[in-house]
Amino acid sequence: MSITKCLLAGSALAFVWSAAPAAMDTHPDFSGRWQRNAMDPELPPSGPGPLVNLRRPMDDHTPNGGGDPLPLVGDYNNPILKPNAIEVVKKAGELSLSGKINPDPSNQCQAYEPPYAFTIQLGVQFIWHGDELLMLYPQDDQVRHIRMNGTHPHNLKPVPMGDSIAHWEGDMLVIDTLGIKVEPASAVDRYGTPHSAAIHLVERWRLIDVNDAKTALAQHIRRSGPAGAFPADPKSPQGLRLTYTVEDPEFFTVPWTANITYLRSLAGWAEQVCAENIVEYWPGFNRAIPKADKPEF
Repeated sequence: MSITKCLLAGSALAFVWSAAPAAMDTHPDFSGRWQRNAMDPELPPSGPGPLVNLRRPMDDHTPNGGGDPLPLVGDYNNPILKPNAIEVVKKAGELSLSGKINPDPSNQCQAYEPPYAFTIQLGVQFIWHGDELLMLYPQDDQVRHIRMNGTHPHNLKPVPMGDSIAHWEGDMLVIDTLGIKVEPASAVDRYGTPHSAAIHLVERWRLIDVNDAKTALAQHIRRSGPAGAFPADPKSPQGLRLTYTVEDPEFFTVPWTANITYLRSLAGWAEQVCAENIVEYWPGFNRAIPKADKPEF
């Protein structure tokens, strides 16, 4: 091959190599860690929405928002609930009112199934690896595996995290999840609201203006409870908004929608290990370390 041809070939390769990253950057940048500072989902602007805590007044004019994060008494009057779901939510609330903990994926060391994970996790990180999207959550080091541009298998076997596929619609990442396995402590929120194997979850993730994100977080804190603190990135001009829709004809009268809002965070994530126990360890409810009454050998 002549020197001229070699130079032309090299130039062509260089062009392809330099153009490849640009092609990959056509979608919004979700990289980095995202955090919020209060649990539970945000209410949608209108229409059917998630359960709220009956022990926390919804009146924004109540000093400090009123109520406490505990007990967890879900609003069983929410019209999205069918009678069988109302019964489950009532029992979970009564258990919490009695000073006990209703079993859920967190206190039973289960996989944080979606959408339960959205209601309790305060952070998320996106990592793309080829055709796979990994979503990392800090509490108990939970991980979701999502196939980009995939399809659900015909013979779908339910698993705790469900089968999730994703695609881009313009600047919006859409994740579709089916096949979420029903476990003994399964729930869609912290109030014990049940779901069946027929649950269908659709997530829509998009970047929003950072001031809109801050406003949404401030409004949510007034409704959900005391705010935690984390170092938000002051240089970030954007926040991240998740809008998810839940459909399950066995327990819900209609599909319903909720929001989660995040800011880019500068905080690191500590490794966490879940210790299995029947009773969650809360101040005043700690169990003494078992002791033998007499030597065993």
